[in-house]
Amino acid sequence: MSVTNSQVYQLNESSFDSSVSSGLVLVDFWAPWCGPCQAMGPILGEFSANVDGTVTVAKVNVDENPNLAARFRVQSIPLIVLLKDGQEVERQIGVQSVSELKKLIERHG
Repeated sequence: MSVTNSQVYQLNESSFDSSVSSGLVLVDFWAPWCGPCQAMGPILGEFSANVDGTVTVAKVNVDENPNLAARFRVQSIPLIVLLKDGQEVERQIGVQSVSELKKLIERHG
């Protein structure tokens, strides 16, 4: 697991399961060629800076991790998936605002 900015982690197929196994983890499935995905970057950074460790924020590049993309049936990106103790609890397609992400966490926190 590598850090893409101060609090957003880049996950891959080898680090994914251990990184999402406990607690709340918000995962952004994205690709570098996707404009809306690029717009999510600063939003995730702002969101992660304001969650006080209550949720881990991570990204998965679907081009570099096709098995994870298939496992989560990613058909549109950006795709935000919220996992709780390794199990998917909700997903949102498209660019989400910081307030929408906070509401997502509040529903499952």
